[in-house]
Amino acid sequence: MNHTINELKIEASALCLIDHQPWVAFPINSIAPEALTNNVLALAKSAKALGVPTILTTINGKGGPLKDPLFAGLRDIVPDVEPIDRTNTNAWSDPHFVAAVERTGRKKLVMAGLWTEVCLAQTAISAMKAGYEVYFVADASGGLSPEAQQRACERMIQRGAVPMTWFSVMAEWCPDNSAPEYQGLYPITLQHGGGVQWGVEYIMANLPVQGPR
Repeated sequence: MNHTINELKIEASALCLIDHQPWVAFPINSIAPEALTNNVLALAKSAKALGVPTILTTINGKGGPLKDPLFAGLRDIVPDVEPIDRTNTNAWSDPHFVAAVERTGRKKLVMAGLWTEVCLAQTAISAMKAGYEVYFVADASGGLSPEAQQRACERMIQRGAVPMTWFSVMAEWCPDNSAPEYQGLYPITLQHGGGVQWGVEYIMANLPVQGPR
């Protein structure tokens, strides 16, 4: 793939999904639960399909009543990734999280998390202070209110983070719809993309077939 133009490159990116847990999502009021879950799973699947390393975190996730504290379906996408559990709202304060980021060797961190105004904002700002570029996925994150979501996004933007959506991340990772990698994204877009699927169906119908779809 040719990534000479787009800023967000597969080979330079790592995905950090922070605290996507049902009990954390329960009080979210900035996005509908169904939309939040859809967008998180779509983002994780896109990273998996394109070989972008994923880091998962939980907060107070161990020893709780739930056998699996993550969103339903998330662990199935990256079954070999063990969530990093912690008690501090700032994931960057946990040396295990920082070490996991460093092991990827990537400097562009695509981040989404709950809550936007707390764990995501704190972690994103700390990562930028440490020299990383942060692209936060607003529609795969959620705040306690629309106001909280907006102010958190503004705060991160003011500090240098780049706002994205899950679909814009996927499209920037793989901008060439004739590339073989794009066919791996086709079912993700059909399942999670809403109205976008009509355009994707048209594109795929007019591309040379490169194996089963």
